[in-house]
Amino acid sequence: MKMYILLYILLCSLITFLLFGIDKFKARHHFYRIPERTLLLFSIGGGALGGLLGMWVFHHKIRHPKFFLSLPVMIFLQAVLLYLYIG
Repeated sequence: MKMYILLYILLCSLITFLLFGIDKFKARHHFYRIPERTLLLFSIGGGALGGLLGMWVFHHKIRHPKFFLSLPVMIFLQAVLLYLYIG
């Protein structure tokens, strides 16, 4: 069961990372964007680490307080919940 939770977190983080990259690409090319709500929901759903890495790697949403303040908090809360469940 613990392995499934870790795989879930990894998959959510990978998807969220990719969403940040795709949204950055769309922003540069003036395409229809991924809503901020979607990026935040994937982050809350377990992909906060991927979202934060996506912010750093793609330099995307780094000036939006909604993201640069909430993602570290989400990572902390997800880490605490993971520790309490697995630990």
